[in-house]
Amino acid sequence: MNEKLKNIKKAQILTFKDEISYQDGQVVSKTLVQNSAVSMTIFSFDKGEEISSHESDGDAVVTCLDGVGQITIDGVKYELKEGQSIVMPAKHPHAVLGKERFKMLLVVVF
Repeated sequence: MNEKLKNIKKAQILTFKDEISYQDGQVVSKTLVQNSAVSMTIFSFDKGEEISSHESDGDAVVTCLDGVGQITIDGVKYELKEGQSIVMPAKHPHAVLGKERFKMLLVVVF
């Protein structure tokens, strides 16, 4: 059987922020799902690290798991703290910056 979810334990309680570590001077990612309908990825950003402005073909939900991140959508900056989420609409330029060390769950629906 082809597994849909990968790199994650099933049938047990998880804390997503504990599923990825911080690395000095890096953005680290761990893909959980990647297919034509949806992608799910956990990211950690060291303070000051970023993913520069780009666009996606899908609507993307970012949920802050730890720390403080800055999400820029169409040039507008939003500060995201633990437990908060924001939707980055498809075909709109967006970027992500670790204002502090920052972990997030990214879910993109295509």
